[in-house]
Amino acid sequence: MINVLMIEDDIELAQLLKGRLVKDNIDVTITTTPLEGLSLFQKQHFDLLVLDLSLPQMDGMEICRLIRQESSIPIIISSARSDIRDKMMGFARGADDYLPKPYDPQELIARIDAILRRLHPTMPKALTPFEVDDKRHEITRHGAYLRLSQAEYDIVTYMIKKDRTVISREELLLSIGSIKYESSLKSIDVIMGRIRQKIGDDTKNPRYIVSVRGVGYKFVNQ
Repeated sequence: MINVLMIEDDIELAQLLKGRLVKDNIDVTITTTPLEGLSLFQKQHFDLLVLDLSLPQMDGMEICRLIRQESSIPIIISSARSDIRDKMMGFARGADDYLPKPYDPQELIARIDAILRRLHPTMPKALTPFEVDDKRHEITRHGAYLRLSQAEYDIVTYMIKKDRTVISREELLLSIGSIKYESSLKSIDVIMGRIRQKIGDDTKNPRYIVSVRGVGYKFVNQ
């Protein structure tokens, strides 16, 4: 599991981000004060630091400078200060990325993944919760085996391999042998509903199997 230290005095935002990141196998330790953050950094191992700038006790820029003096840990600045001068100073102090608030937690996850993959190409995937094992004929989510029917397995496998590509219902009917072509397009929607339930997707606000109005679906393995 990836371990992230987050120095953020907005505890509500920090808890929101933590709740979202943990779903992608990213453990987050939150601290609301710079001094506690520096203390934790010296005592524990972290893979990455998410750092706010407007903090009590000490400005985040100074924390960034101090940590960079003794460590090459990746630093993502997460701040409502979006002025170009702040961004330039952040990078000058050693930050690897600068993410202006407000932002979607998914963007933070993507940036964490991009930075860590560049630095550690062999690191286990943090942002691809679903893995297909063709030899065992299994699909897992964060290592947990999913119980799928043959048609469900074939659909999920097909969509995972076309990650983020929009796939029409017609393409699914034509490309997947376990679905009879005589089946109606509506039957695809029914199967998708079952799959969403089995993979733990939110049926009202799906994250993995996303409906594209008038076209079909796309699978977001992230």
